[in-house]
Amino acid sequence: MPGKICVARIGAAHGVRGAVKLWTFTEDPFAVKAYGPLSTKDGARHFEVTSAREAKDHLVATFEGVTTRDEAERLNGVELYVPREKLPATEDDEYYHADLIGLAAVTTADEPLGRVVAIHNFGAGDIIEIAPPSGTTMLLPFTNAVVPTVDIPGGRVVIELPEEIDGDESERSAE
Repeated sequence: MPGKICVARIGAAHGVRGAVKLWTFTEDPFAVKAYGPLSTKDGARHFEVTSAREAKDHLVATFEGVTTRDEAERLNGVELYVPREKLPATEDDEYYHADLIGLAAVTTADEPLGRVVAIHNFGAGDIIEIAPPSGTTMLLPFTNAVVPTVDIPGGRVVIELPEEIDGDESERSAE
């Protein structure tokens, strides 16, 4: 399991007193305040959220020690992390994306497909991206039907390839 999980990304400055737009990647956007100091991935910089309020699709937040627009503008794009152990445990069939990245992907017949490289959500549900050893990556729905087994301790996900991908070649040539 990864040591640190990205929980937020700082956006543009908001106003003149050091506030920033903050995009959170947590179920409860305000949870970033409860995790204690947030840090950059390398741990070189730490940030304490002193206030946060809801905006349209993000939070407007202030950090301890950031009091001017110039200071806030320099933070644009910084990703904020917390140690994995500070995050709540997941329920059955719930996963942190970071726990899935790097797992082997195999078919239900245990044939290798590649590795999980990302989980995406473009608004219509989660998509699992699998990179084969060579060739184009596959984007598949991250549903129980397509991904019936997630075995984090075993280091793999089992993929039931949809018929459109795994269909009989003779059916395709007849079209």
